[in-house]
Amino acid sequence: MASTRTLRRRIRSVKNTAQITKAMELVAASRMRRAQQNVLAARPFSQKVQEIIADLAEMQTDQSYRSISPLLQQRPVEHIGLVMVTADRGLAGSLNTNSIRRAVRFLADETNGKPVRIVAVGRKGRDFMTRAGREIVAEFTGIIDRPTLLDTLPISKLVIEDYIKGKYDSVYLLYTQFINTVTVRPQLIKLLPIEPPESQDAQTFASTDFIFEPGPLEVLESLLPRYVEVQIYQAILENIASEQSSRMVAMRNASDKAKELIGDLTLTYNKIRQSNITREILEIASGAVALAKQG
Repeated sequence: MASTRTLRRRIRSVKNTAQITKAMELVAASRMRRAQQNVLAARPFSQKVQEIIADLAEMQTDQSYRSISPLLQQRPVEHIGLVMVTADRGLAGSLNTNSIRRAVRFLADETNGKPVRIVAVGRKGRDFMTRAGREIVAEFTGIIDRPTLLDTLPISKLVIEDYIKGKYDSVYLLYTQFINTVTVRPQLIKLLPIEPPESQDAQTFASTDFIFEPGPLEVLESLLPRYVEVQIYQAILENIASEQSSRMVAMRNASDKAKELIGDLTLTYNKIRQSNITREILEIASGAVALAKQG
């Protein structure tokens, strides 16, 4: 059984840890609110870009629009690219673990044995893929908590240029989608070649007499690189919001567990202390009885 001195030290240590986790929870909560505002503000723009691309593609009576840009062209898949977005730091619950598991499942079951080159955004994904012996063609770490589109342009430019050069025949984007404060979900989407999503307003859009200058195909061609840039930027914002949310929840759980542990340790300490006091009282009473008999 532990001594009272050891228990006091453990209680003091756990209290210090609880103070740290509580402070980290408050910091993460503050950052999560800002990250949540950023991701919610960016979503309408990202969705509108997808709608416009879908609507412009719907206006074409044939597949001629696929020839206007290499970002639309379908090629036999021989080389695959994976843009893997993870966090730079840990202490965020299962956030990075779930993303890595999704990446491993993709590499093992969904690539048909094709070689995969990885663009790592974040240290956790980079470190895991390095240990796994995967080919990492580029890494981007140290992204600030409130990035702008300009901060993520080097990533999207690298991906676009490598795809146009033929280094990849298809590119996938993996990130963690922010659902709400307690729910985040790994998300894997096909980034290139661009496949216009189905738009519910496509027929209405196509039947409306819009005038495009210089023309629909020219507008679509200039919009395609912006689409890739916005998708990567949105993915990074989603991952940042998910990271801060997961860290806040993890630190809150750690603080609650620390409080429970302090309560258990305090109860054990009081029991041992009471036992020691009782034993001392019995020893004193026994000694008094022994002295009385000798007298």
